[in-house]
Amino acid sequence: MPDSLFTSAATERLSRRSPLAARLRPNQLNEIVGQDHLVGEGKPLRCLVEADQLSSLIFWGPPGTGKTSLARLIAKVTAQDFIELSAVNATVKDVRETVERAEKRLGEQDIGTILFLDEVHRFNKAQQDALLPSVETGLLVLIGATTENPFFEVNPPLLSRSTLFRLEPLTASAIKKLLDRGLTAEGFQADEEALELLVERSSGDGRHALTSLEVAAALATGRNSERIELADAEFALGTKALSYGRDDHFDVVSAFIKSIRGSDVDAGLYWLARMLEAGEDARFIARRLVILASEDVGMADPMSLLIADAAARSVEFVGLPEAQLNLAQAVVHLATAPKSNRVTKAIFAAKEDVQVSGVSKVPKHLRDAHYQAAATLGHGEGYEYPHNDPKGWVEQTYRPAEVDGNVYYDPSIHGFEEEIARRMSARTSDQKKEEI
Repeated sequence: MPDSLFTSAATERLSRRSPLAARLRPNQLNEIVGQDHLVGEGKPLRCLVEADQLSSLIFWGPPGTGKTSLARLIAKVTAQDFIELSAVNATVKDVRETVERAEKRLGEQDIGTILFLDEVHRFNKAQQDALLPSVETGLLVLIGATTENPFFEVNPPLLSRSTLFRLEPLTASAIKKLLDRGLTAEGFQADEEALELLVERSSGDGRHALTSLEVAAALATGRNSERIELADAEFALGTKALSYGRDDHFDVVSAFIKSIRGSDVDAGLYWLARMLEAGEDARFIARRLVILASEDVGMADPMSLLIADAAARSVEFVGLPEAQLNLAQAVVHLATAPKSNRVTKAIFAAKEDVQVSGVSKVPKHLRDAHYQAAATLGHGEGYEYPHNDPKGWVEQTYRPAEVDGNVYYDPSIHGFEEEIARRMSARTSDQKKEEI
């Protein structure tokens, strides 16, 4: 490999042409990679674009998912005038000038105006308010693009007048399709392991994948080759490939879960880092943590499920690499939390009873008594409303006779379950006293 990241040949190659991602922007709907839920045959956005009947809309999604490409494709097919502004540097004055030109164009030529506003979340309230009257009257059709949650960043009146389209991170197969197109455009071939690394490290970001491919191609050119090798991809990404096979995948995940279950914080963090470095899907890791929170911690620490769920949401909302901090926090919390598998045992014990007892009848006093004539069937008769009792609890049968009295949930003495055990024991004592 060259001593520096860019040889003179690589520098020349990158400087004499526009970025690969820009050159591969789609010219028609069928060229769009991913987002089939929006632009597939018969899907809502495709129908609106093909009919040129767009109303104001917001594209919301992570970087590199096609927001700008979709907007510029609309510019190619619409009969309306298409204006593009970036909220990063546009001012209220720019907005007002756009509105004035739209009024003039409509009055003189009977042509509408579509305004594409990239990074719409960067517009402050005053700037967004300046747009509102024109969007409200239909003078401007607004297409906003944002990586941030529009419910937090876009003024409610503007958002309510727009249709929201959520773009998802590109799948591995979609990224691979983009890279294949990039290789064709660049006139290169690539080793399979190099492509796999580029796909893994893209995190669903098509632009990032194509930019990395372009740099890798430039590096290959620097050594007089038209074939991208793993080392080229590693240099382009600024990382060393750490991968494992399908069998290793399951072994590493198993070690990860067992380390947290065993309350070894550092081991849990090690396996987390190992998976992240290998390009494991962060959403898969988050799902495993959510499952573990109930399976191995349960009611010993009820907050664990909330923290695992918050980490999972952060993966979707923030994305990598920042979301690795949220995943690490969840690992630390779950590993240090008191452990109990009693919730897991309880649900499987209850399911076993269901399978053995079959479909038992709901006791009459528990049946729905709200509809007309239910009372004549005896539904609800004898039901005691717990809130009417000073204790907030009454002794009452809540299961079919075949399984009444079977114990599924037996709290441990770990963490919060000790308190749960105390509450359950107190109610049992009250019940015995009433029987005496």
